Amino acid sequence: MQELNKHEADITTHHKNPYEIVKNLIKESVSNLGMNENVYHILKKPMRVMEVSVPVRMDNGEFQNFTGFRSQHNDVLGPTKGGIRFHPSVTLDEVKALSIWMSMKSAILDIPFGGGKGGVIVDPNELNERELEELSRSYIRSITPIIGPQKDIPAPDVNTNPEVMGWMMDEFDKLRGYNIPGILTGKPLIIGGSQGRIAATGRGVVFTIREAAHYLNLDLTNATAAIQGFGNVGSMTAKFLHQMGVKIVAVTDAKGGIYDKNGLDIPKLLDFVSKGNVASDFSEADSIENEEMFALPVDILIPAAIENQVTKETAPKIQARILAEAANGPTTPEGDAILEEKEIFIIPDILCNAGGVTVSYFEWVQNAMNYYWKEDEVNNQLEERMVEGFNRVLEIQKQKKSRMRDAAYTTAIKHLVQAFHARGWVKARMDVE
Repeated sequence: MQELNKHEADITTHHKNPYEIVKNLIKESVSNLGMNENVYHILKKPMRVMEVSVPVRMDNGEFQNFTGFRSQHNDVLGPTKGGIRFHPSVTLDEVKALSIWMSMKSAILDIPFGGGKGGVIVDPNELNERELEELSRSYIRSITPIIGPQKDIPAPDVNTNPEVMGWMMDEFDKLRGYNIPGILTGKPLIIGGSQGRIAATGRGVVFTIREAAHYLNLDLTNATAAIQGFGNVGSMTAKFLHQMGVKIVAVTDAKGGIYDKNGLDIPKLLDFVSKGNVASDFSEADSIENEEMFALPVDILIPAAIENQVTKETAPKIQARILAEAANGPTTPEGDAILEEKEIFIIPDILCNAGGVTVSYFEWVQNAMNYYWKEDEVNNQLEERMVEGFNRVLEIQKQKKSRMRDAAYTTAIKHLVQAFHARGWVKARMDVE
């Protein structure tokens, strides 16, 4: 079985409700844009949320009933789209917030999707492979009434991967009686997956870092970086930054971290992790704790774990010039205010980590055409979308002299409101100006 994306997700989160955070960000952006309050009321709540029972027969013969969720935020631009995470800390409000962030990402990059997200409250490391497969199939059966290639398209997220997607697709196809590859994305290549999908989020993160460095006149070949989380996103980000000449001096995960002031041997570390090890067990480096990593004097800091990591406690210690939010919602409002005072350039999550949904869109398009692209074509199209999205947000930031986060939400909401207006959901001209 392929390694689950667990190492980027198990770092302790701080207790902030992500749904309340994202609602406040939307409310502030709508107000700053002078838009009708109706826009906020449309955007603040998902249009549909489903809570499901996910029964699994365990190896001891007993049934265990897990709780799952699926949130569909808004379909004004197209079918909703978003990952499924298996994690013990999944909550309904977290899934709602993540679905809203997915809407924002698609809007910034001009992708014809709305935002969706799903999750199951479970520690997948406590299940064997058969139990995990049954959990995956049981969950997809439970949400089948509300998903489909033109309705809602799931994908991998924390603790899920192409193998899990393959099980889910197979279960959906059995229920429908024929092959429907476009039902989800992030599948194995042999059954309709896309070249470049596994590395897409990390590659997109690096494209935005490159553009930010260019804007700030930062020479990446002389730059240093630290990464929190070394699952799929963190490890791919490390790989591509290393190829650009960036010296990655620290990496942390759930168990701890590693540090080398002269730069970690990233190819050797990636090989070590690919064999089922965790990054913090890598012996060719010194140990470092998560809190210490945030305080390192690096040029680029990359939170690639889960929500609420840059807080009022950790933000004052950060010395980086660029904070690239590879994770969803890694910065609390209090942490954000501190970073603004310190004039740290933030690449907000709804821009920074949008590479995953972008290549998921490409996969969905390829499934619909039954014609598949070479990896270079996928990567070139991804780069074009990420650079265009970055420049859209940067242009708003310069025009309004605002924070990058405010500019990102402004870009997304203006795009969504244009679609609202086209469908007649809002009428006042002020809504689209």
